[in-house]
Amino acid sequence: MKESFRWYGPKDAVSLEDIRQAGATTIVSALHDIPNGEVWPIDRIQAYQKNIESKGLTWGVVESVPVHEDIKQRIGNFEQYIENYKTTISNLAHCGIHVICYNFMPVLDWTRTELYKPLEDGSTALAYEIDALRAFDLFVVKRKNAVDDYTPAQREAAQAYFETLDEAAIKTLTTSIIAGLPGAEEGYTMEQFNQRIEAYADLSKETLRSHLAQFLAAIVPTAEQCDSRLCIHPDDPPYDLFGIPRVVSTAADIDALFSAVPSLHNGLTFCTGSFGVRADNPLVEMFKKHAQRIHFIHFRSTQRDAYGNFFEANHLEGDVDMYAMVKAALAEENRRAQAGRRDAQIPMRPDHGHQMLDDLRKTTNPGYSAIGRLRGLAELRGLALGIQRSGVLS
Repeated sequence: MKESFRWYGPKDAVSLEDIRQAGATTIVSALHDIPNGEVWPIDRIQAYQKNIESKGLTWGVVESVPVHEDIKQRIGNFEQYIENYKTTISNLAHCGIHVICYNFMPVLDWTRTELYKPLEDGSTALAYEIDALRAFDLFVVKRKNAVDDYTPAQREAAQAYFETLDEAAIKTLTTSIIAGLPGAEEGYTMEQFNQRIEAYADLSKETLRSHLAQFLAAIVPTAEQCDSRLCIHPDDPPYDLFGIPRVVSTAADIDALFSAVPSLHNGLTFCTGSFGVRADNPLVEMFKKHAQRIHFIHFRSTQRDAYGNFFEANHLEGDVDMYAMVKAALAEENRRAQAGRRDAQIPMRPDHGHQMLDDLRKTTNPGYSAIGRLRGLAELRGLALGIQRSGVLS
């Protein structure tokens, strides 16, 4: 696997020099300062690329080229935004960058209710608590018709949670959810957030699924011409939020997506953490079924409970069978190499990580401090080597 690290640009507390010392060779990044929907110019791509290459690294994966909200709803200037997206695919290919990760999550990108959950060993982790999310929806956002989405017992539990919060805790919860996590497409004020979710009030899961298929039908021919590999990231968390549907959460969702647009250039970012939050997602089976179109891998593990809560576990712990997942990835790489595919090596990055050791005293992007991801990469590297040397792939 191509060992990769996500980098958020020159302002990232984790530098390119740090990443190189971690042993990664491939950078996963994006032009975060370009507004959603605008074309990424070739000169801007090349300048960013040159900076990365000057440190002995390669910009191998874009994560992400954001999909404008107008495209998701097929309103306003969505046709122009699709044309812009196609141009960006072409411009990236011109610069030799052919793996493009994106997502189709409406309004919010990945979402957590706690950014620094204390763990027993003294490190902190990203966490998601269902009562916190419901309390925020019901009593902070006060979304219209929100009460209809929850049972009486769920509303009671959310109210009990909300009553434990003081003003500072409400502000922290609000910031965690809507201010924009690292790499998120955008953050919102409360007024903007209410406007955004209201715009989706009448949009059904079937309609959103159709909009995704129509978007892909429009851009995949460009990806084919450019030999670019599009890879959608699953919903995180893989549940509907704030009454808004999500359509890349389950095995059935991705089956439907690839049936609608069968091209191998319509691919998947296989995130073991996002899919793994749901106990009904058979991760290894899903990976093997769609292995030929998996263009990018996020290895992380979450520890979930039956209630819907989860936190980020260490990479070799939690609910994900990481041995089976890494073995499946290596087996797919072997098949690709034997078939002569140019993309035999799949980019992989350790996704998220605990804030630990010296990073506890630093200001870093939540989930993206250096040492926790370094630990994850080292564990995954050792696991991969052990699997390869054991002969179980032959």
